[in-house]
Amino acid sequence: MIAKHQPPLMKKHSQTDLVSRLKSRKVLGVGGEDDDGEIHRSKISQVLGNEMKFTMKEPLGLRLWQLVSAVMFSVVAMMALTFPDQLYDLVFDKGGSESKISVRLYGGALLSISLIMWNVLYTAEKMVIRWTLLCEACYFTVQFIVTSITLLEVGVLPWGASLLLFSRGLFIIISVYYYYQLGLKAKKV
Repeated sequence: MIAKHQPPLMKKHSQTDLVSRLKSRKVLGVGGEDDDGEIHRSKISQVLGNEMKFTMKEPLGLRLWQLVSAVMFSVVAMMALTFPDQLYDLVFDKGGSESKISVRLYGGALLSISLIMWNVLYTAEKMVIRWTLLCEACYFTVQFIVTSITLLEVGVLPWGASLLLFSRGLFIIISVYYYYQLGLKAKKV
């Protein structure tokens, strides 16, 4: 039998061939960017997910603010549901027996918002936290505007209402601050 000699294999040196190196890096996923601008170190990190992308550095005091918000919404909701006249008197310094049903409806809406606030305490998803902060800021803004208009119509500024307006203004600032802090891009280390 005649043995056929195979031609000698030409060994390709991918270290010296720039195009081959770039193709290999592209196939392996090394150095490629995803939609968020994250640079993956390997194809495995693309398949398994880059955990660093999902972890966020929370602003100082965010979880405390979420707890305070949840407690505050719950307490005011329970007060509005159980003692509507007293809550109305506390804010506007006059009897509100005709507004008992509207105060109770307000309490029901606040109770719904408080359930959302309690549930967001247990999430680490940045967008969910941002949406609840935006919801909170919108609620405080609407309450600030409605209370201001009501006080202008009545023509007096009771102590309870002025305290309410001041606190709502402060809560708007805090919620918007945390909303924008969570929206900032994290610096790469």
